[in-house]
Formats: sequence, C-alpha cells, structure tokens
Amino acid sequence: MSETAWKNFDLGKVVERAEAQGAPYLEFLRVPSLSCGIYTLAAGETDAQSTHDEDEVYLVLTGRGRLTLDGSPQEISQGSILFVPADTEHEFSAITEDLSLLVFFGSGGPSGADV
Repeated sequence: MSETAWKNFDLGKVVERAEAQGAPYLEFLRVPSLSCGIYTLAAGETDAQSTHDEDEVYLVLTGRGRLTLDGSPQEISQGSILFVPADTEHEFSAITEDLSLLVFFGSGGPSGADV
C-alpha cells in the first residue's frame, strides 16, 4: 500500500495547528491531484489572494462574511460550501466574524508548503 493510499485527519487538531502557526494558510495534505488546507481571515481583514489555475472548494468552518466571484457578492457563514472555478476572480470581504475555511484545490494547489 502506498503512503498516499489513505490518510485520516482530525479537523480540530488541523485547525489548532493552523491557528498556532499564525499564517493565514496551512496546507495539511498534498498529493498530485489534490491539496487541502485551512485558510483563516480575521474580522475586518482584507483578503489578498489572487486567482488560481486550479478549481477550488471552500467549506466555511466558522465565521461570517462575503465571497465575491467575478463581481457577484455572496453572503457566507458556517456551513457554506463554495466552488470557485479555476482562473476566476474571487475575494473574501465584509468579514464580520473571523473566518476559518477548509480549502480543497484540484490538481495539487498553488502553494509549495511543507506538508
């Protein structure tokens, strides 16, 4: 069985690790076709990310704000599941409660983070 056959992650521990790191993004899984991470933004913070050349899915774990996709704003909160196609302009804004997002990037994602 290969090392990437399966993995089990405790979401609470991954979120704790992300919070302890102090950076906005913690990648915790990378395989050739997928990467996963935790992205956090504080209330009132500005999202500085740019477009990505991979499809991505966000699951809002906690918080409240807005995701704007190609100029169209959508209110988001805990439990929202958001699909962002590759090369689509998007940003989180109007963050009224600290956001914690579980992020899935198709085809391995943009970062070269130490997993």
